[in-house]
Amino acid sequence: MNITNEGLVLMGSAIGAGLAVIAGIGPGVGQGIAAGYGASAVGRNPGAKGDIMSTMLLGQAVAETTGLYGLVVALILLFANPLYGKLK
Repeated sequence: MNITNEGLVLMGSAIGAGLAVIAGIGPGVGQGIAAGYGASAVGRNPGAKGDIMSTMLLGQAVAETTGLYGLVVALILLFANPLYGKLK
């Protein structure tokens, strides 16, 4: 069985894209934990709801960037594929 250079690059890109999307697991778990703690804090001190919610949402936005970077890398590897253009 002969594997061409193009096939090898496409295979590696697909594997790399799959690994990059796995980066979305961490932010999902972290945001769920943050939301749970935020709801618990509002339950203990309803008067501080605005401060708790704004801090929680800011933290979740920062945590989400990791997942978005992984998605962008996966999309680049699958559709733009800068390595494939260098073979020709």
